[in-house]
Amino acid sequence: MYEIKNFYLILPNIRSCHNVGAMFRTADACGVTKLFLVGYTSCPPKPQIDKVSLGAEQWMPWEHRKDLKRLILSLKKKGVVIVGLEKTADSWPLTTGLKQIKNEDLALIVGNEVEGISAEIIKLCNLVVHIPMYGKKESLNVSVAAGIAMYEISKKLKIKSCK
Repeated sequence: MYEIKNFYLILPNIRSCHNVGAMFRTADACGVTKLFLVGYTSCPPKPQIDKVSLGAEQWMPWEHRKDLKRLILSLKKKGVVIVGLEKTADSWPLTTGLKQIKNEDLALIVGNEVEGISAEIIKLCNLVVHIPMYGKKESLNVSVAAGIAMYEISKKLKIKSCK
């Protein structure tokens, strides 16, 4: 284990405000430094986000960005490792993939509920991981998948507590 200063969550074009609210709440629980709400992802204050996040939207730092590619390139310039959460031919199982990360800051990108993460954005990621599935379904709700990934990252990395 090691300590990172920054653990970002990037939410590009998330359709459901309930998913956004759930990810705010889980991000708070898992030590995320800041959320980036990108594209048409709804931003607080919004009743549907506020209801599900149970107040986390009030203290969790967040920023809206229009362009995902620009955000990724900006974070990479600062030395942030970009991790995409998407099942691809080359993606690593989540826990195996996380072992490759050393003492770098990290940004986790989750995909849109229908389209996932585009091939163009996958190419910009330093690492692509997926959650192994054991049932008939090959995907999870985006807020559930993000929660699993955030929890695994928080277990593997010693994150400074805000408490």
